Amino acid sequence: MPSALDTPQGAAELAESLLPSLGNRWLHTQAVAGRAREASAAVTEADRDLLVAAAWLHDIGYAPELRDTGFHPVDGARHLERLGAPMRLVRLVAHHSGAVYEAEQRGLTDELAVYEREDSPLMDALIYADMTTGPAGQPFDFDQRIDEILERYEPGSEVHTAISKARPYLGAAVERTRVRLGGQPM
Repeated sequence: MPSALDTPQGAAELAESLLPSLGNRWLHTQAVAGRAREASAAVTEADRDLLVAAAWLHDIGYAPELRDTGFHPVDGARHLERLGAPMRLVRLVAHHSGAVYEAEQRGLTDELAVYEREDSPLMDALIYADMTTGPAGQPFDFDQRIDEILERYEPGSEVHTAISKARPYLGAAVERTRVRLGGQPM
């Protein structure tokens, strides 16, 4: 069942109500939504608005008022579920950018497992949008983005370990999206 939250405008309004005080996180979110719009040809026409909506909402779990587990994909998904968002949107937010890898590091696999992971061109395109956008919204290629995350987080930290393990999965999703957009395989 459609809701305002699974439209780009409704999602943007919710994100704007939660994230601007977070500075670079808000810049990143806006740019990820823009990148998702650019990548929308990689998904079916029926999924294009949902892709952009998920991009707007992928990091809402960072909002301090939503913090519960301290793991932003789960906290964001739980908030969307409470708001009555469509479950597909909730699951995309919960599992964006290889969240399962970080959930393992944080001991939160059970909390994440209540949301079924979707493996699809839509999830790939959401990963592409996030993993080709820097922390302040700057355009990055995939390797730049991963390297930036690994530099920002200390070796041995949950995020550093998770991103290191997730790199092949994330890279494959980015590559599949690039090919769907007409790029040559790398």
